[in-house]
Amino acid sequence: MQDGPLHHLIKALSSLPGLGNRSARRIALHMLGRRESLMLPLARLLERAAAEIKACYICGNLDVLEPCSLCQDGQRAQNQICVVAQIGDLWAIERTGAYKGLYHVLGGLLSALDGIGPEQLGIEGLVLRTRSPDIQEVILALSATVDGQSTAHYVADRIMRTGLEITHLAHGVPVGGELDYLDDGTITTALRSRKASE
Repeated sequence: MQDGPLHHLIKALSSLPGLGNRSARRIALHMLGRRESLMLPLARLLERAAAEIKACYICGNLDVLEPCSLCQDGQRAQNQICVVAQIGDLWAIERTGAYKGLYHVLGGLLSALDGIGPEQLGIEGLVLRTRSPDIQEVILALSATVDGQSTAHYVADRIMRTGLEITHLAHGVPVGGELDYLDDGTITTALRSRKASE
């Protein structure tokens, strides 16, 4: 089993966030016990998702459309961009229904420890987008962690221009908190009580 398909399946599953080796083994055995009803349909869904879902070339959101459905939505406020670290953060904000503008997904946060610099993130694309005179506000919706706040300061410095309002989420978001784990009410309140960056 050390080099067979079951071993490789368990190893692949255990590399997913939140899954250890024991959980991966349980999932693999569960799927193998339900090959026709669970495992094969899941394999087809994974293959289809890999083939069809793409990162939007404008904002970085995942969608089957290019540009994504959020960027194509003419009902959204075209003068605001909400900057988030990950797509899970975008989904968390969308879940609240409190924000109706555009987004920009950085793809992570600056982290010297992890070797993530500005070149690895979608900061240049954001800088280009904010040069449009239509954009009046950029909301820095980044986590209240050291990496999140250092990224927010870096981004704010890069996108400074006359007439552009740069705001960040109010600190009702707990320090060290990740957006994807917060309840809808906390995110809604933080969005509504945002203030200008210092």
